[in-house]
Amino acid sequence: MTTAFVLGGGGVLGAVEVGMLRALLERDVVPDLVLGTSIGALNGAVLASQPDLGVVERLTDLWRSAGSAREAGYGDRPLRTVRRAVSTGTHLWSATPLRRRLADELGDITFEELPVRFQVCAASIERAAEHWFDSGRVVDAVVASAAVPGLLPPAEVDGEHYLDGGIVNSVPLGRAVELGATRVFVLQVGRVDRPLTPPKRPWEVARVSFEIARRHRFTRELAELPEGVACHVLPARGTSARDDTLLGTRDFSRVQERIDATYAASRDHLDRVL
Repeated sequence: MTTAFVLGGGGVLGAVEVGMLRALLERDVVPDLVLGTSIGALNGAVLASQPDLGVVERLTDLWRSAGSAREAGYGDRPLRTVRRAVSTGTHLWSATPLRRRLADELGDITFEELPVRFQVCAASIERAAEHWFDSGRVVDAVVASAAVPGLLPPAEVDGEHYLDGGIVNSVPLGRAVELGATRVFVLQVGRVDRPLTPPKRPWEVARVSFEIARRHRFTRELAELPEGVACHVLPARGTSARDDTLLGTRDFSRVQERIDATYAASRDHLDRVL
């Protein structure tokens, strides 16, 4: 049996994945393969560097220390944001704080040095294609996977430019199967279960369109799982439609609440299925 952990994207909602990891690792369910997209790439990188229960405290401290979007590497002072938007024409925030925070946590570790096989998804601009990082510096790959369009600049790695992996594969279940996983645990942030309604404002159009693309691919891959592959989609708690708004995506005040609530729900879920 080959066990894969698939960690999906979702910005600040990625805190729920820490609760899921606690529930899994407490039961000695450990991954042979870790796949991550966007914020799931960040959580997955830390997990792949320390695939034991101790990583839960490490990730919890990392999330709790981010008291705001700016402290987490997602955001800046209002005046700087306006100036950057005017000067670049492409993005609001600098990627430097995020890169610095990742470097403090992971250093210069490479994929080859990790104790668990790890891959990160990003969207290549030049090739208009899904790209999987599986070699080189982990920090570079995570920054590329988390380059939210319009908010952070495209990330350049080896002369190629990348945007957020959620554009092409937000919950990479199919990739896990492709790489030989026979038991998959999907760590998702709760959006796949949330009802969608027609957009009523211009800025809602892009969000709804992205959600359709994200959910369509995951639902299709879930329905097309080959015989012999067991998949467990862990439940997220403490999220709501408010989290999909601009203010919600910057709200780090409920991090611990989300971790704890999702841990309890995932623990109960695993009691039933394992």
